Formats: sequence, C-alpha cells, structure tokens
Amino acid sequence: MAVNPERYGPLVHRRVHHGALLWVVGVLQFVVAMIVVQLAWTTPYSLAQNYISDLGNTACGEFGSHYVCSPWHLLFNVSIVVMGLLLIAGALLLPSAFPTRSSRTVGLGLLVVAGLGSIGVGLSPENVNLTVHSLSALLAFGGGALALLVLGVAMFRDTRWDGFRSYTVISGLVSLVALLLFVAHAYGWGGLWASWGPGGIERLVAAPPLLWAVVAGIHLLRIRSFAPRLLPKLTNP
Repeated sequence: MAVNPERYGPLVHRRVHHGALLWVVGVLQFVVAMIVVQLAWTTPYSLAQNYISDLGNTACGEFGSHYVCSPWHLLFNVSIVVMGLLLIAGALLLPSAFPTRSSRTVGLGLLVVAGLGSIGVGLSPENVNLTVHSLSALLAFGGGALALLVLGVAMFRDTRWDGFRSYTVISGLVSLVALLLFVAHAYGWGGLWASWGPGGIERLVAAPPLLWAVVAGIHLLRIRSFAPRLLPKLTNP
C-alpha cells in the first residue's frame, strides 16, 4: 500500500484562514480607530481638506496650510502600527492561497512593504519627522496599489479567485492613479477634483487596498479549509 497527500475541491490550508482573519481584523480596527479619533477633534475635521495623517499629529497648531488638533492621536498611531503588523503577518500566512508562481511572491512581498510603510507612518507622525513619515506613506500607498496589480496576475487560472481577478486589478489601478494625482498635487483643478481636495484624493489612494483586504479576507474565510494529511491510496498488487 502506498500513500500520497490528496485534497479535493477548491480548498485552502488552515493557515490561510488565520491570515485572512488577521487582514480583516487589522483593517477594521484601523477604520474604527480613524472614526473615533476624528470624532474626538476639538475643531471640525474635513475628509476633503485634512490629510489622514493629521489624525496622528501629536501637537495642536498650524501645520502646513491648516489647523490641526488631534487629542486622541495616540490611538491613531497605535492602530495604524497594529494594522501594518497584521497585514504583514497575514501576507506571510497566505502564499498557499495563490498558485505557485513568481507573481505570488512579488505581490505578497509588496503587501509586506505596505505593512512596513504603515508601521513607519505610526512611529513617525507628520509633525515629528515629516521626511520619514512621507517616505513611509509612499511605501504604504505604493506597495498596496502595486500589490493588487501583481496579485491579480497571480490569481490567473485559480478557481478559488473566480470573480476576484478583475476586482483586484481595477482596485489597484484606481489606487495607483489616485496616488499619482496625489503626488502631483493634482487636486486643485476645477470641477470634480476640486471638491475632493487633498484629503479626498488621499483617501481614494488608501481605500481600494484596504477594502480589498477585507473583501478578500472574508472570501478566503468562506472557502473550506484542509489540513495536510496522508490518505491511503490502494494500488494493484
């Protein structure tokens, strides 16, 4: 009697469920923290004019061209560091959710870069070290957008990702285009873009990868899991 490992149907390893859960928890706790910190502001917080990082600014006063005062800045900074750690841990647990190819390694590696960028943003608030903060934000934004584009390729011919390939690539494209507009300060045009403001464009950069992490995480959690085991296989004598 010979033995060989077998599994049936579009399943995922149990560690994929663990990684997917880390993604969902990491993003959701960050979104909740942002809302709570916004509500704690002593002055009106504008989603269009205020940067996301204003929530983590540790001092009250003029910063750039606007007034910033975020009493609960510590919550924001801790939350974004936690999200970065959970995104990295999740990416390290998820390789088997994709076919074995180089695009899988590159895509998940870019998510690790995005997680490191998020950690840097939290550890270096904009008013403490703007250079490190800006570079960290660029890693977080750029890594997230590029990761989705590459993972869209990694999903090719994998039935577990049916219906998600186009969504993944489109999300990456939207985030990347918004990032280019944000870096070019192209949010002062007339018409549609003028109403978005710098904060609105920045959120258009961040939202697609974060939403994708939650949606993809829930999708993976719904796929049945398997644990490696050796099943007996009958052979002819």
